[in-house]
Amino acid sequence: MATKEKKKVIDELTTKFDKAKSAVLTDYRGLNVEQMTKLREKLREAGVDYKVAKNTLAYLAAKEAGCEEIEEYLSGPTAIAFSEEDPVAPAKILSEFAEENEALEIKSGLLDKEVLDTNEVKSLADVPSREELLGRLASGLKRPLNGLVHCLKDPVKSLAHVLKAVKDEKEEN
Repeated sequence: MATKEKKKVIDELTTKFDKAKSAVLTDYRGLNVEQMTKLREKLREAGVDYKVAKNTLAYLAAKEAGCEEIEEYLSGPTAIAFSEEDPVAPAKILSEFAEENEALEIKSGLLDKEVLDTNEVKSLADVPSREELLGRLASGLKRPLNGLVHCLKDPVKSLAHVLKAVKDEKEEN
């Protein structure tokens, strides 16, 4: 690879490390083309970018981005899943995929530029997704509002019954 090409790859990876809320490093050895395609599709659907990177170039990019502690995990074939949106998505998708495909190995990860070991990445995968958390929040906010509506509705209903009774009584007289 020419020096200009290497510089371009380092710049691209540095930008990804800088912008990423999280990143997960994997060893993809043993996955066939079909499995890699399925994995990339799942990651792409979640807005996660999955890049195969040379370890030296990945280290230089990580160093420029302030994540040089990742060096100890950069050995063997390495692919990195970067997420700029949902910090849980790459860990969740890759952990689920690794359970189905033993050939995929999670090496480590980054969460806001802090290095995570394999167990910490798997723990991150257990955190509910952003959509799930927003759903729980909406549900939690909805309950008190429904209670308030029912409380406010009952007095109005009672007042309507009283006014109807008064009207009916006046009509009879």
